[in-house]
Amino acid sequence: MTRIIPAQRATTTIFQLLTTGIIAGIAGFASSFTLVVAGLHAVGASDAQAASGLLIVTVMMGLVTIGLAWRYRMPITVAWSTPGAALLIVAAQGDIEFQAAVGAFIVCGVLIMVCGLVPALGRLITRIPQPIASAMLAGILFPICLAPITASVDYPWLGLPMVVVWLILLKVAPRWAVPGALVAAIVAITLTTEGNLLGDAAVVPQLTPVVPIFDPILIVSLGIPLFIVTMAGQNVPGFTVMRTYGYAVPAGPVLTVTGAASAASAFFGGHALNLAAITAALTASEEAHDDPKRRWIASVSAGATYVVIGLAAGFATALVSVAPPIVVVAIAGLAVIGALITSVRTALDAPEHRIAAIATFLVAASGVTVIGIGSAFWALIVGAVFMAWLGWRRKVAPAPVPGGEEPTPEGTKAATPEKKL
Repeated sequence: MTRIIPAQRATTTIFQLLTTGIIAGIAGFASSFTLVVAGLHAVGASDAQAASGLLIVTVMMGLVTIGLAWRYRMPITVAWSTPGAALLIVAAQGDIEFQAAVGAFIVCGVLIMVCGLVPALGRLITRIPQPIASAMLAGILFPICLAPITASVDYPWLGLPMVVVWLILLKVAPRWAVPGALVAAIVAITLTTEGNLLGDAAVVPQLTPVVPIFDPILIVSLGIPLFIVTMAGQNVPGFTVMRTYGYAVPAGPVLTVTGAASAASAFFGGHALNLAAITAALTASEEAHDDPKRRWIASVSAGATYVVIGLAAGFATALVSVAPPIVVVAIAGLAVIGALITSVRTALDAPEHRIAAIATFLVAASGVTVIGIGSAFWALIVGAVFMAWLGWRRKVAPAPVPGGEEPTPEGTKAATPEKKL
């Protein structure tokens, strides 16, 4: 029987922490970077600006992850706003000047930072009715999740291999389903471009500063919805995941730092940063280490991986640029199907709010623009109106008790009439 001496055990556990962080970083980037690039393109970014945005947001989330994990000795992991990137695609109706989009990004970052500095505001945002917030997110994700179907029909030689690989890995290795689909797409795109995958695109890391324009209409239609989906769709679940693993993450400092980092990244094309949820579930779980007090090292490893991967943002953007747009969105669609399922389930969980939730979902998914303001904002308004109207003076009838008398509206059993003497 081989006995592991303490030094060997220490080496093994450190290796486990580092490799878990590396896997989390690679999976976090590969699963949705196409969505980020497609979203930036949708709001007017050039290839150079999209590459700059992907570079700054990847490196920044790596640095912030390292800083927070090191400071609090917790496996805190920061990620870009995946639902926020999806929102960029849905909110892009007509021509949008990227400078104005950057102005909306900055407003979003400042609002997140203010939530950290003013706890009452953070509590107010998190009190947006969950059915409405989830239904809006589901409506944003729904058109993107349709993209794999469209891509498989319009470009079967690109779309079908990607979907088939994703489906196979979903069964045998779920964590690698989306990265595997990405690899399949890269191979297919390489074959169809006759090996000239990069073309004339620049792959050297390069930041492109953008002078922001603060357009009130775009701030309302893009900046505020971006802030709401980032808070409700990423930060709140992120804090919940960390609590599940026993970590009391300090909300104020995390929101302040990620908000400030988001605003700073926006000047180079980045859209938004937030507390990670899925990636955090890797670094904060037993997979990283048996000792919860040492799992922060896995987050530091993930952060370092992000910084290194960020240097390949030019290559990643070049890959996205040579592929048909629907194929790019299709890869992202496979990545967010799980988020769509969760959002739909949460939106419809409360029977009394299902009509309001469906109305919110339909408006968000419609992509309509009214007075220059996109569907995500109007979805929140419509959902709030429906919920207020249908809930006005409503008395919810309690469910009957199986095999017994129906309860009174107060939920108690009706009193037996007293006998007169």
